Amino acid sequence: MEIAKIFGLFVLTAIAEIVGCYLPYLWLKQGGSAWLLIPSALSLALFAWLLTLHPSAAGRIYAAYGGVYIGVAIIWLWLVESIKPSVTDWVGVLVCFVGMAIIMFGAKHA
Repeated sequence: MEIAKIFGLFVLTAIAEIVGCYLPYLWLKQGGSAWLLIPSALSLALFAWLLTLHPSAAGRIYAAYGGVYIGVAIIWLWLVESIKPSVTDWVGVLVCFVGMAIIMFGAKHA
């Protein structure tokens, strides 16, 4: 259950980070309103706070979180930007998840 909780927290953290970065992109590249910067800043603050909820060393959390971020970013590409991920996108996500598992589970024995 602890693994599912941490993974879910990683997913929420990734969504907060992606939203926080995507909204300025809409403003700067897609002609969106500058008002998008307010929810962007709030989302990035949420992202930073969510990272503090993990029970391990910050560097290890950031490293493992990176794998989940990549997976969530590919799903975002598909669901929000309507671009179908390629097979190599999914293989890359799988490789990142394996790396994440090595970092997280290997640390228990170090």
